[in-house]
Amino acid sequence: MNVDAFIPCFIDQFYPETAANFIAILEKAGCTVNYNPEQTCCGQPAFNSGYWKEAGAVAKKFLVDFDEAEIVVAPSASCTGFIKNYYSKIFEDDKLNLEKSNQISKRVFELTDFLVNRLKFTDFGATFNHKVTFHDSCAGLREYGIEKEPRMLLDNVKGLELLEMEKRETCCGFGGTFAAKFHSISTSMTNQKVENALKTGAEYIVSIEASCLMNMDSYIRKNNLPIKTIHLVDILAS
Repeated sequence: MNVDAFIPCFIDQFYPETAANFIAILEKAGCTVNYNPEQTCCGQPAFNSGYWKEAGAVAKKFLVDFDEAEIVVAPSASCTGFIKNYYSKIFEDDKLNLEKSNQISKRVFELTDFLVNRLKFTDFGATFNHKVTFHDSCAGLREYGIEKEPRMLLDNVKGLELLEMEKRETCCGFGGTFAAKFHSISTSMTNQKVENALKTGAEYIVSIEASCLMNMDSYIRKNNLPIKTIHLVDILAS
């Protein structure tokens, strides 16, 4: 199957190894992967900050960059969820791009959804001898509807023990610019999330959302806490 890889901007800038592992995972699942080096951002940061016009300009570029793609896959539910749910709002007064966005939204997939529900591929022969707990991102759980898929993939990782945390559906406090504009509230939410993870005895917090992991990791390192963060992709590639 031919797929185009969409690498979210924050993964491109901060987690290039995760991006490389993402490509490797798709190839191991039998896909022929194309990467368009002209790609940039989906427009979500600007949109969430209220700059809809600027978000529209970035979204138009996304439509151009992936216009000929049969399927677009990304290791992020927030980006894919944004494209599927909010491009129609950005382009509601732009008939041509609205039609393009409606078409491409049908071809955009978050990685675990694509692997489990489209390819029916759940075992990568990975080994990860650690106790982990899974963080359900707000975008993954509420916007995209991802919950069982990441856990099905983790179930097939040898040596891995999944320990579910209390209140696993609550936010980690990132929320894009929310973490910057409402720092005190955000930090309290992050504290609660990390403390719930620590209570499980897990060594790692796993998620499909790199932005959430980046937020929690900064809190963990600042407070010298005995837990780490890791993207699901990096476990599947281990």
